[in-house]
Amino acid sequence: MQIYLARNNEQAGPYSLEQLNNMLANQQVLLTDLVWHQGMQHWKPLGELTHGQLFYNPYGTAKRPQPKLPTFATILQRTLAKLLDLLLWLPIFAMPSFFMTSQAKQQLLALQSKTITADMQAQVMSLVSPQAWQAMAIYALIMLAIQAILLSKIGQSIGKRLVGIQIVDANTYEPVPLTRVFLLRSIVFIILNMLFFPIITIIDYVFALSAKKQALHDKLATTIVIKKAKK
Repeated sequence: MQIYLARNNEQAGPYSLEQLNNMLANQQVLLTDLVWHQGMQHWKPLGELTHGQLFYNPYGTAKRPQPKLPTFATILQRTLAKLLDLLLWLPIFAMPSFFMTSQAKQQLLALQSKTITADMQAQVMSLVSPQAWQAMAIYALIMLAIQAILLSKIGQSIGKRLVGIQIVDANTYEPVPLTRVFLLRSIVFIILNMLFFPIITIIDYVFALSAKKQALHDKLATTIVIKKAKK
C-alpha cells in the first residue's frame, strides 16, 4: 500500500504503512495531516481514520498495539563508542618509529626537548621515511573501508558495535545509505570539526541533549543513534 500525506498544501510520499505508523509514533506526522491511499475517494485528516490513535489500521477496526519506539543511545554510550573508534587510529601514529633508524630516533628526541617552530616541524616530517608514509596511508584506507562497510551494512562502526548502539534513519528507523551514514554524517563533519574546532564539537554535544539525543551531525544526515535491539 502506498500512502500519501499532505500538510499546508505540500504533498509527501508515498510511504508504506509501517513507515506511516513509525512516523506517527515518533510525532513526525500529525493527526491533522491529510492522508490518501488507494481505495479512498478523497483526502481525509489522518486522525479521522485512526480515531485519534497514533496507529493506522486500514484493514479493520480492531486496535493494534502501537509500534515500540527504539531506545535512544545515551551521550555516555556515544562518547564511549567514539573513543573506541579513535583508539583504533593510534597505531598510525606509532608507525613512523618502526621505520626510523637509530640516528633518526636520536634526532627526534633532540628536537622534542626544544620549543616547536615551523622549521622544527619540517625537520620532524623529514625524518619520516617514504615507507612509513605508505604504511600509514594503507592503514588509513583499510580503516576507512572497514568503517564504511560496517556503517552501510549494519549502521555500526567498530566502536558502536562494541557498545551495542546503531545508526538508523530518524523517521523510519531503517538502515541509512552510505552517502548519508558515512560521507555526510562522518567525513563532512570531520572536516567541519577541523575547520571550526572546538565550536562545532560543543554545538554538536548541545544538540545531543535533546529528547531524541540527536547531535548536530545526526540532524545533518537525518539520523538517530539507538540501542541495538537484542535478538
